[in-house]
Amino acid sequence: MLDAALAHTVASPARRRLLAATAWGCLGGSLLPGCATVVAAPAADEDLAWLNRISWGADSAAWAALQRQGRRDYLAGQLHPTATAALPAPVQARIDALPLLRQSMDGWVTELAQRSRDAQAVPDLQARRAAVQAYQRDLNALAQDAATRTLLRAVHSPQQLQEQMTWFWFNHFNVHQGKANLRAMVGDYEERLRPLALGRFADLLVASATHAAMLRYLDNVQNAGKRRNENYARELMELHTLGAAGGYTQNDVQELARVLTGLGVRFGDASAPELDAALQPLYWREGPVEFNPARHDMGPKRLLGANVAARRGWDEILATLGRLARHPSTARHVGMRLALYLADDQPAPALVGRMATAFTASDGSIAHTLQAMFDAPEFPATLGRKFKDPVHYLVSAVRLLCDGQEAPPTPPLVAALTHMGQGLYNRSTPDGYPLDAAAWSGSGQMGTRFEVAQALVARIGSGTPTPAQAAFEAGVDARTRSALDAAGSRQERQLLLLCAPPFQYR
Repeated sequence: MLDAALAHTVASPARRRLLAATAWGCLGGSLLPGCATVVAAPAADEDLAWLNRISWGADSAAWAALQRQGRRDYLAGQLHPTATAALPAPVQARIDALPLLRQSMDGWVTELAQRSRDAQAVPDLQARRAAVQAYQRDLNALAQDAATRTLLRAVHSPQQLQEQMTWFWFNHFNVHQGKANLRAMVGDYEERLRPLALGRFADLLVASATHAAMLRYLDNVQNAGKRRNENYARELMELHTLGAAGGYTQNDVQELARVLTGLGVRFGDASAPELDAALQPLYWREGPVEFNPARHDMGPKRLLGANVAARRGWDEILATLGRLARHPSTARHVGMRLALYLADDQPAPALVGRMATAFTASDGSIAHTLQAMFDAPEFPATLGRKFKDPVHYLVSAVRLLCDGQEAPPTPPLVAALTHMGQGLYNRSTPDGYPLDAAAWSGSGQMGTRFEVAQALVARIGSGTPTPAQAAFEAGVDARTRSALDAAGSRQERQLLLLCAPPFQYR
């Protein structure tokens, strides 16, 4: 857990006082080990609860900005971020020094592919194993660098909503780092989604559909006219756009797979394939992703009750993606997913309806859809009642403890997320991590959070309460306050705060 040196940083007597103070049970009515159900945490200061929803978690700078600007102006800056909001210089320097950034994804994949071939060709068995292990370590290091960049931005970026939405969209268009060589691709894939996270859904969909990580993860690289693979087509409709109840059929899956034939990946070779003269104008390539018309099913197709014009190739794919992005079922499905992430485990139908209407009216603008959610009369009742998944728990704890100071080394934080079951890029199935409390509020999860909180407080806890911590403590219920006041030291008080039921909610 986190650092081996931190395993015993909270002395046994202090730990016993903590367990006694919280009863490590149903303090404040929420779920801790020993409870059977999740009940909403006591409401804290409403502005602070609002900020904890807009951001990964309040720190003193964000709290001061909200108080200075008011909700409307603060939200406008979050929904429409500018390029001028830079990270602190030392944090940006840590990111710039990551080996991941030394070359492009295409360069890394090509280099590592050659390393893999060289390793397999080593004649001595022991030496071959060592070479393969070194290759795997370097793949792991690239994914670790991507996770480091993500966590540093989540903790330090003033554009908190954009960072939350970047995580959301990666999870929505999920790929798993463990497949093949995707560890060399996940960082670039995430960077493709980040600038679009509050933009148009159609652009996000095309960015995902034309990235090597997605095409390889869901096997569209194997999808050709005479040998179709339906994996990506199925998930594209069920998870990414229309939703499972979106009104499509198995025949639509098959027809969409035909539309997507020929869209694949080719690393390390910049030349175009040899094509008949009639097909050459249809060839398209961007980086390692290409549309090869020789592998495309050129026949007429019928998708979702309408004909798809034949022999248009790449334009046929783009038009189909745009049609899926603008379908009414997509508006409802995306609205529901956003509400589940940022509002409630069981979003009010009226709230989802408002979001779907805003989505359609704005041609899929995520900023407009979220504005409709934040403005909805149903939204305020959700504040302080959304249970934190592990990523929200960890990042909010680090932001509260660091409070503008530079975050600690990130490998232990990455390991903590894996320990809590929500490792970055580590969801093996295409549905992404679940977003509801039931997936994360079991007794084992809460015990693990205690261990994580112990290590965080030992590493970055402070003897001086910050404005954000003081604001949070001021809004807790009497029983939680009594537990906090029983702490034997400031660090123990911070540990109690991170373990208290109100901190498990946003």
